[in-house]
Amino acid sequence: MNAMVGTVSSSTQDASKFDNGSRIASEIKQLLNSGKHQEARSRFEDIIAIHQNRITRIAYYYLRDPAEVDEAVQDVFFKAFIHLPTFQDELYFSLWLSRIAVNGCLDRLKAQGRRRRWVVPSNDHIDELIHREPARGPSAEQALLANERRDELLAAVEQLPKRQRSIVILNQFEGYSAKEVSKMLDVTESTVRVHLFRAIRSLRKLFQNDQSSFKGNASAFRV
Repeated sequence: MNAMVGTVSSSTQDASKFDNGSRIASEIKQLLNSGKHQEARSRFEDIIAIHQNRITRIAYYYLRDPAEVDEAVQDVFFKAFIHLPTFQDELYFSLWLSRIAVNGCLDRLKAQGRRRRWVVPSNDHIDELIHREPARGPSAEQALLANERRDELLAAVEQLPKRQRSIVILNQFEGYSAKEVSKMLDVTESTVRVHLFRAIRSLRKLFQNDQSSFKGNASAFRV
């Protein structure tokens, strides 16, 4: 799948980093088991460096509030370090970490007792991670249009049921395969495909019913 709304497919571009992340996680587990907690914490900084941008993007797709995103990302890495002894070495660390991120974001949304904010305040740190400028920057008009389309896509995805929203974010936005998403969400691969099909069908209907607001986005989602 192609990554959407201006992001690069993490599962394709960062595959080697993810393998490295699993190796580092195993090393940290050994340090913790040996009682070398300070060394483990120092080594964990490499995990943060590898995965912080991707976890920030995932949190942004759900929360869309820079303050909430910052807190959510910190919480993800804190939980990951605390629960690292339960990580199974044969698994991809990135999938395990993504599951923590998704569950954490869903818990935050549930605790809020309301829908996420539609207007995102300006935050230079979050913007730097979310909006990666290409080598040759677009014109001001192109950048504005890209931002508008991104917000329209996210607003549309926001209306999906919880599981469909998670699958669309991980598969369409972050570029994970159906098999990888199934491992993150602890469901079968066929369940992922069914929910993805239903989600994309709902989104296309929404685009068709509101062509003025979602013009140009009807073909953005693909199965």
